[in-house]
Amino acid sequence: MAATKAKQTPRISDEAVESKTGKTWIRWFKHLDAAGAKKMSHQDIVAHLSEKHDVGPWWQQMVVVTYEQARGLRDKHEKPEGHEISVSRTIEAPVGKAFEAWTDEKTRQKWLPVNLTIRKATTNKSLRISWEDGKTSVAVAFLPKGPGKSQAVAQHSKLPDAKGAAKMKKFWSQALDRLKGVLE
Repeated sequence: MAATKAKQTPRISDEAVESKTGKTWIRWFKHLDAAGAKKMSHQDIVAHLSEKHDVGPWWQQMVVVTYEQARGLRDKHEKPEGHEISVSRTIEAPVGKAFEAWTDEKTRQKWLPVNLTIRKATTNKSLRISWEDGKTSVAVAFLPKGPGKSQAVAQHSKLPDAKGAAKMKKFWSQALDRLKGVLE
């Protein structure tokens, strides 16, 4: 993690973090700075919180990721294995029809003209896809949203950097808009 990354502001309010952890963001940041967290790995900072503070696992991760983002040590959407983005659309079509629009090659080419490999498919629920670059992957979830409606969620992971993540976020927004156009 490089210290040149864009600094992010916390997504959860001071009131919420204090009610769940006993400290505001400023107090957490001061504490972690004093503990030398700027030079620690993510896992080491989590271990510090686990050993020294009564903070549950979910809040440990939230505090550490927020700290890393605020100190410019981690980009938004950055995970240990790369950047990750997620885009979803609610579609005026049942889940089965949305699922088929991904799995039927001819239909998929109408809205997603790329080469991909479906590694795993759970009918009308999810897909695991190897992307055409051979390096990144896509997970797709299908959720019913009422009679004749569904939601498709595309999560693209292992992206190399923030610029690539922003590019793919735009790509998936446009692709899912095209999917809507094909199905509605």
